Amino acid sequence: MRKFCEVAGFVLFLWGAAGVLHELTGWFRLWGVVRRLDFLDGYELYASIVLAVVGMALMVAADRPGRRG
Repeated sequence: MRKFCEVAGFVLFLWGAAGVLHELTGWFRLWGVVRRLDFLDGYELYASIVLAVVGMALMVAADRPGRRG
């Protein structure tokens, strides 16, 4: 489960970072996941930032040592 959370966090962070770069520079047009969602029209930059932060938080939480009984 830990490895899955790390991979999912990395993918979310990658999509978020690519979305931010696309909104600011126009690069990474094919990687933008947020811009394909119609209900986020006009909020792509903010949604990409949130996606990157959630991905980073998921990676940090997966790396955190858990309780062992």
